[in-house]
This record gives sequence, structure tokens and C-alpha cells, in this order.
Amino acid sequence: MNKPSLKSVSKGFRRVLSVGAASAVALTLASSVYAADLRLKIAGTVPVDHEGTKMLKQIEKEIEAADVGLKVSVFPASQLGSGESLVEDTIRGNVDFVMAFIYSHKDPVLDIMSMPYLFTSWDDLENVMLNPESEYNKIINERLEKLGLKLFNHNPEGFVGVVANKKPEDYAGFGDKGMNIRVWSSAVVKDMAETLGYNTTTMAWGDMFPAMQSGIVDGTLCCTKQAAYTIFAKSNVGKYFVEYNAISEINSFYGSMKTWNKMNDEQKAVVKAAFDKASKQYFQFNKENDANFKQKLVESGYEILSFTPEQEQALAERVREQVWPAMAEVVGQETIDRLKKDFK
Repeated sequence: MNKPSLKSVSKGFRRVLSVGAASAVALTLASSVYAADLRLKIAGTVPVDHEGTKMLKQIEKEIEAADVGLKVSVFPASQLGSGESLVEDTIRGNVDFVMAFIYSHKDPVLDIMSMPYLFTSWDDLENVMLNPESEYNKIINERLEKLGLKLFNHNPEGFVGVVANKKPEDYAGFGDKGMNIRVWSSAVVKDMAETLGYNTTTMAWGDMFPAMQSGIVDGTLCCTKQAAYTIFAKSNVGKYFVEYNAISEINSFYGSMKTWNKMNDEQKAVVKAAFDKASKQYFQFNKENDANFKQKLVESGYEILSFTPEQEQALAERVREQVWPAMAEVVGQETIDRLKKDFK
């Protein structure tokens, strides 16, 4: 058998290199085409004319204007499902990014986002909830990462109250309110409402409005003044807003790690910048317009039921005393202790 010459081996080796290089280029081009064709589905739960939806449309424009191979479709007003279902669909990668409340049905520790009287002022919201280095955010990031989710920003809208068809009895105290109200899927929220004297029914966000409209429930613990106005008052549903300052309404920006891992560094930077900008603007809007939406509620015919500082302090002390220990059994005392560090 004749041995191949050194010259023929060299030619063969160059052909192999050429084929390998061509394959590598083809793979790179395929990857680039895939990235360029990436369409992001961003879901929200607030109404179409809500300021939060305007922020989502702003994010859409800024991501597409950056021209980094991303197209965006925004689905507001729970078009892709309620907040609970969006958590699950985002874990699966069926939805890419979300602006909604993060419910705790996949991880009970996330119930700290509904912890009553943890935040009591706009300063608390800005200094702790919007601080990425706070223990509060570190805990939430840790839990979401285990679920396959990525947190970008929280968007506190203010504090939720009770929207009601009738005036609660002893609304400023702890007596029986003579009312059945809707609460969301949170054991701590249910405990708080019952401590305040309400009977409760757990109900998803999407079922809340028709339940109020039909009288299945007398009221709902759900909304900031802005949401109460845009969802209920503009539809002539409800007559009273009980101005509890116990739990902050949080519509967070979060996304699927499956989607995030598909994106290149340039795309990630554009998406993060768009979310960061919108979050800062949205917080300022909510802080500056809280009183305006309160006035709009009054002008629409609502009666606002407020509390004196002494009454608010009594409510906070009772709820912390009775609800926080039970919550520690669910989320762990270590978690509660970490949260307290943010408020020293």
C-alpha cells in the first residue's frame, strides 16, 4: 500500500478545516437569525387605560427602537391569564415577561410580599422595596431563581384598601364588619382581614369584579385608589373605599429564565434598561398621583373611610401581634428576622 504524500495530507487537512469553518459560520448565522427573530410576549393584569399598561407600551417601543433583534407584543388586562396563572406560564416559558403581582402559590415564602404592616409609608417603599440590596429583595430573588424566574423591578402603586358595596360596621375597630369580602390566595391576607373583623372568600383577580358586580361578595380587598377608580368607580361598581395602609400593591416586572437565557448580552442590556426606566417613572407617577385618584374616587360618588393616626397605629399593632407569628410558621422566623433588618 502506498503512503499518502505530505502534500496530499496537507490538502486534505485544509479541506477539513474549510468544512469546519464553514459549519461554524453557518451555526453562528443560524444563531444570529434565531436571535433576530425572537418575539417577546409581555403580559400584564391591569386595565388597558391604567398607567401600568402605558408603561408596558413604553417598554415595547424602547426595546424595539433599540434594534437588537427583538420584537414585542404586549397583552394587558389579563388577556393571557390571571396573576396566578402568569407565574406558572412564565416558569414554563410560555410567557416571556410579566408585569403583575407575584402570588405565593408556588412558594409560600413569597407571601412576604403580602406581609401586612411591613411597609407603612412611601418612604418605606422607596428605601426598601426599590433597593436591590435590601434583605426583602434578596429573599425574593432567591426564591424566584429556584422557580426559574428572574426579578427585574418592583412597582409599588401605593396601599390597597377595601372596595365595598356597603359601609362596614365598626370599620375603624376590630368588631364584626357584617361583610364577606374577597381576598387573594394568601393565608396571611386572609388572617389579616379576619383579624379586622371581615368574613372572607378567596378568589382570583379575574373573578373579583363580576363577584362584586353581582353581589356574591360585599367587597374586595384588592386595590389602590388608582385601581379602585379605573376598575370599579368608572364602571359604577362599589360605593366605599376603606383606606387601609397595611399592604402595598406591587406589580413586579419579572421574566422567564428560559427566555432570558436565549438572549445575547446586548438584548439583555436593552430589556433591563427599559424595565429600570419604566419602574422609576411609574413609582414617581404613583407617589405623586395617589391623592389625585383619591379625589377622583370622591368625585365619582365614593365615600372614603379613613383612620386617625391613633386608629392606624392600633390596627397595625393588633395585626402584627396576631398575624406575624402565624406567618413565621410558614415563611420561617429566619426570614422574618432578615426582613426586620431593613427597618432598623
